[in-house]
Amino acid sequence: MLLEQLQNFLEQYTAENKLTPSYVEQRLQQIHAAGTVEYTSEEIDYAMKLAWRNSNKCIGRLFWKSLHTFDRRDLRTPQAIYEALIEHIDYATNGGKIRSTISVFDPSVRIWNHQLVRYAGYETASGIIGDPASVEFTKKCLELGWRGEQGRFDVLPLVIQVADDAPVVFDIPAAHILEVPLRHPTLEWFSELGLKWYAVPMISDMKVDVGGIEFISVPFNGWYMGTEIGARNLADENRYNMLPTIAEKMGLDTSKNASLWKDYALVELNRAVLYSYKEDGVSIVDHHTAVEQFLLFEKQEQQAGRDVTGNWVWLVPPLSPATADIYHRTLDNTKKKPFYCYQKPPFHL
Repeated sequence: MLLEQLQNFLEQYTAENKLTPSYVEQRLQQIHAAGTVEYTSEEIDYAMKLAWRNSNKCIGRLFWKSLHTFDRRDLRTPQAIYEALIEHIDYATNGGKIRSTISVFDPSVRIWNHQLVRYAGYETASGIIGDPASVEFTKKCLELGWRGEQGRFDVLPLVIQVADDAPVVFDIPAAHILEVPLRHPTLEWFSELGLKWYAVPMISDMKVDVGGIEFISVPFNGWYMGTEIGARNLADENRYNMLPTIAEKMGLDTSKNASLWKDYALVELNRAVLYSYKEDGVSIVDHHTAVEQFLLFEKQEQQAGRDVTGNWVWLVPPLSPATADIYHRTLDNTKKKPFYCYQKPPFHL
């Protein structure tokens, strides 16, 4: 089975890069002689691009060819891995001109974080302070000796584990973290809410299967679609739940759903996110433009003779979904390898 998966990947790599057919046989012979599968940096780079192209839940796949790969498979110590992650953060952030980036580590390496940069969530007697989605991981960090400041936007540390060694905790220096304070183009009081969000979404807890070999630490990023922050992270009731506060400040009638107070507040929150990121020169895309980009991706794939797969639930924007072309049709959710997929947190194993 492994040999079949390996050969399938090498054949796809060979065909899409227009290499001679003999490349597959040569590589299989090299791998057989070595007794282990060791991909070249070029193969790894293309595999990560393919995984993005095949990611059914991602609306931003138009830019899959632009992904920059850091091949970090030679690193074996937590300190070296930490330094590579800081380099990833700096390169990807790029002063706000965000670059799509992925770092590929040896399968013995595990990064405990959901994202390289994310806010902590503290359980207190009076409720959760910070991000409720981070409560469990925050507890683990505290057990490992980390000490947060009990604030709403405390950046969690990086937790790195190599093989069966104990995980090691590293703080991320503030100089490496770009955040955007949120304000509104017309509502002057909005900045008084004290809201902010980090510039780059760097997912670090997914894995990718390349020809039967699983790479379990492949932190990667694109840039935000505004609704990820404005219609989910800051709006969801089980996250920062800011809609009631914003509606109250707007003077809306929150006593009945028919007033559509949630809708009004949601739009203004999303306006604030897009406005703030644009004002600070940080890459972001609105959901209408993202849908147009996905449609262009579909067209390019069809011209290349490839079928486009997608997860409808994830691709339809959470704000004004009926305005999106993809809302009105079905999508094929067939999964093609390689692709990024979920895995159990290491502290659940």
